[in-house]
Amino acid sequence: MTRWLRLTLLGVGAMNSPRFAPAGLLLRHARRRVAFDGGPGALPPPGRLDAWLVTDEHSELRSALRRHAAERDVQVRAGDVDLDGLRVRCRPVVHTSHPAYGYRIEADGLLAVWAPEFLEFPAWAAGADLMFAEAAAWNRPIRFRGGVGGHATVRTVAEEAARHGVRRLVYAHVGRPVLRAIDAGERPPSGEWGVEGRTYALRLLPQAS
Repeated sequence: MTRWLRLTLLGVGAMNSPRFAPAGLLLRHARRRVAFDGGPGALPPPGRLDAWLVTDEHSELRSALRRHAAERDVQVRAGDVDLDGLRVRCRPVVHTSHPAYGYRIEADGLLAVWAPEFLEFPAWAAGADLMFAEAAAWNRPIRFRGGVGGHATVRTVAEEAARHGVRRLVYAHVGRPVLRAIDAGERPPSGEWGVEGRTYALRLLPQAS
């Protein structure tokens, strides 16, 4: 029996994007469902959720996310999840002055990564079969006041993903500088722009009979 790890982009926008809903992801594996980040316009569809994980517990969207999660009887948090052969591991990223994270999603030897915001490419994403990554900055990194973090450029993300052996790279946190580049007909050195509502599937090994 063919089995799939299905990952659907709920949104691909950076904060206050004029075009896209906030970056978010819905994971489906067997009968399990886990949401990652999201926000207004990028909420998981109706149905049971096993967990709702976030990359920044102090984000501006935290109140809205907590309210929506409470309606689904889950708690918004950063952390690990183990569900029926699915391993989700919370890993730190360099992004801002307080702790921020990305996630390794492992099933049957396959690896997907959700890391929508970082200044430095996370080494723990090496070898990913599929990575959803930062795309807030185009040709210059965005640095926060006081030198406490920021956002890597699309070019840097592309180069580092290739160097770390990422097989498929999807940009899933598109900022205004990148929107201007897209409108000007620019394309990333490698990888692809994430599409809201699109499902990206990884085929898992058949279960033994």
